[in-house]
Amino acid sequence: MRSPSDAPLALIGYSTDAARALREAGLLAVPVPDDEPAAVLEACRTLRFVGALVHPSREVALAGHVDPDPDARRVGRVDAVAFGREAHGTYALADALMDAVEGSGYAARGADALLLGSGTDLARALPLLRLGFGNVGIVADSYPEAERFARDVPAGVRAFPVGRRDSALASLAERADLIVLTGGSVPPGLLQPYHTLVDLTGQASTGSSGAARLDLTRLPELRLVRQLLHATGQRYRPEDLSDLAAALV
Repeated sequence: MRSPSDAPLALIGYSTDAARALREAGLLAVPVPDDEPAAVLEACRTLRFVGALVHPSREVALAGHVDPDPDARRVGRVDAVAFGREAHGTYALADALMDAVEGSGYAARGADALLLGSGTDLARALPLLRLGFGNVGIVADSYPEAERFARDVPAGVRAFPVGRRDSALASLAERADLIVLTGGSVPPGLLQPYHTLVDLTGQASTGSSGAARLDLTRLPELRLVRQLLHATGQRYRPEDLSDLAAALV
C-alpha cells in the first residue's frame, strides 16, 4: 500500500505497535490521546488529520462527539472518522458484514432470517436486511426491545418482534433460513440442520445440530477496507490488508 497523502491518520485507543504496523504498510498513522474525545477530535481537525480509526474499546465513547451516519447512530458506535468541517463517523462493521455475506455466496434475497441479540447489539445486524430478506424475526431479551428494533427494518421486509422467552420464538426459528447471533447465546435446540448461523459473538457453537456456519474469517480485513475508505477516501483490496487487520486486533 502507498500513503495517499502526507496527512496523518489518527489512531484513537490503539497502541504504538498498531501505528507502527500501519506505517510499515505505507500509511502515516499517529496514536492520539483518547481520554477527552471532544478535545481530541477538535485537535485532529485543527492539525488536519485526514481521519481516524477507533479502537473497539472507544467506539461508544466517540459516538456522541461526531456526526454519525445512520448505521453508527443505530448501534451507538463509531469505528472510523473522517475530518472536514465536522467529524463524520461511521460504523464500518455494518457494511463489512454485508460484504462478508455477499462474498460467501449465500442467497439472501427472498430468504427468511432470525436476528438474535440481547439489546443494542441487534443494530449490528440490521444492515444485513438490505440484502433482500423476505421475513425477519427480531429477538431481544424483551418484547419492547425487539419491537423498537423492528421499526428500523427496511420497507418491504416483514418483521416479527419477539422476546427470548416468547413461545413464538420456536416457530419463527423453524421458518428461518439464516440465524444471526449478535449477543447472548443461542437457546438450546433452536438450531436445525437447515439453518445457517452467522455468529458475531465468536462464541457460539452449532454443536450436533448439523447447522452450517457462515465463514466470517475475512470480516476483519473487509471491515478495515471500509474503515480506511471512510477515514482516508482511499480504497484497498481486502487481500492486501490481512496482516494489517490481524495486527490491529
